[in-house]
Amino acid sequence: STETTTVSVDQKIFQGFKGYNSLKKSELEVKKSDFKLKQTEQQTILDAASAFFDLIFKIKNQEFNLSNVNLFERQVESDSARLQKGEITLTDLAQSESSLAGANANLIKAKTELLASKTNFERIIRKKTPNSINTNERVEIDLPSTLNEAIENAKLNNADLIIAKLEYQIAEKDLNIEKAKLSPSASINYSKSENKGFSSTIDQVDQETVKATITWPIIKGGENISSIKKSALKKQRFLLLSEDAENIVVTETTNVWSKYQSSESVLIATEAQLKAAEIANEGITLEYDSGNTRTTLEVIQSRSLLLDARIAFAKAQRDFMISKFELAFQLGTLSLNSIKSL
Repeated sequence: STETTTVSVDQKIFQGFKGYNSLKKSELEVKKSDFKLKQTEQQTILDAASAFFDLIFKIKNQEFNLSNVNLFERQVESDSARLQKGEITLTDLAQSESSLAGANANLIKAKTELLASKTNFERIIRKKTPNSINTNERVEIDLPSTLNEAIENAKLNNADLIIAKLEYQIAEKDLNIEKAKLSPSASINYSKSENKGFSSTIDQVDQETVKATITWPIIKGGENISSIKKSALKKQRFLLLSEDAENIVVTETTNVWSKYQSSESVLIATEAQLKAAEIANEGITLEYDSGNTRTTLEVIQSRSLLLDARIAFAKAQRDFMISKFELAFQLGTLSLNSIKSL
């Protein structure tokens, strides 16, 4: 009897660069996934910062309205006493009582807004709202000093734009892979056979074979040509999308930059408004309490202006802080390392 053992090894040596393009496509897809993760991280930081600074504003808003209610309560008490002395009229007292009712209504609204802000904060942060928060919290973020610099940074780092460019490069590799299916391929086969005979009348014969094979697909019913056309159109589509993405990034960066600059200007203006309102209210209140010519209506108007100025300044602080994060997000540079607490 004879026993034959055969070992065969196949090695592809050329596939029309299909293997190379498949490898490069996989590398690009990994990069795309990394940037999507980075984009999610940046969005999370932006959402968390927005929720935090909105919560600070809503806490201040409630404090301002509560202080306003306390002031009007004292004024109503004071005006009631002054009415008994004949220093003011019943109309003056009615004005104070009306202002107190309005202040209470605004306080209820402020409490409702604070509750909604706390709920949003807990949804985003996934933790209970702290019992005490530093309402003077300020942070600094590394940002460009000019619009042109901001646009250049966005072109280099904006996640949406980078992902769009990677999708175009992936489409290029897909087209190359489809083209490779029409290219020739070559492979080498090596086989070795060993015969073991147990009969003295049969000689042992060992055989080694090396075979090179070249294949070239001619036609598959138009399937390959159709796939190439489809991939070519897909590549063209992603090219147009990447170009459009760059235009969108430039436009949105300009808009976010303008919002950032505008919010800074509003912050400066409202700070000046608040200082003036504080000085005016202090003077009018002193004159009214000393029995001077100031009327109840003037005091009410002064306190209303002061309340509006306080709320406007606190809102401007919130908007300015959030605009910093929005700009950094648009530039693609927002990260925990880029944020510095003041």
